[in-house]
Amino acid sequence: MIAEDPVARVMHELPYGLYIIGSKEAEGDKVNGMMADWVMQVSFNPRLVGVAFENDAHTLGNVRKHGVFSVNLLAADKESMELARPFAQPHSGTKVQGRKGAEATAVHYKLDGLDYRLTEHGCPVLDAALAWFECEAEQYMDIGDHTLVVGRVLDGRVEREAEPMTSTYTGWTYSG
Repeated sequence: MIAEDPVARVMHELPYGLYIIGSKEAEGDKVNGMMADWVMQVSFNPRLVGVAFENDAHTLGNVRKHGVFSVNLLAADKESMELARPFAQPHSGTKVQGRKGAEATAVHYKLDGLDYRLTEHGCPVLDAALAWFECEAEQYMDIGDHTLVVGRVLDGRVEREAEPMTSTYTGWTYSG
């Protein structure tokens, strides 16, 4: 519990951006999206970005299989908050303790019903994205309960001007 662990409480105070990571499914022609907040530029030249994935993340498996992913930035507004909510769910219901029956085995394709287009390499870019970029995965580093994927930025665009969504805006946290 955060209140009982002073270091966890400090980690809870770190502000993060909130991003939708897009990938091609390992099998078939579907695409996938997940929420991430541990995303940052790690090099200017070459232009590299690091994204931390839980070791058992469905999207990490997709990235390992295809070697590419997209990062969608959302705006700090009500519409983007509603768009982001489904992405807070894990791909598989089995990751959430206490779920029973069909709810426990449900698979969530969070992009179903959303408007998006595909990048040159087949990764989804949300039509509602504030900005986006696509990366080719270059390095995978085991960093405890997460894997840091370093990707070379291949392409990207700012689609509109607005403040980006952050954990400070949403009040959501992913820390410990």
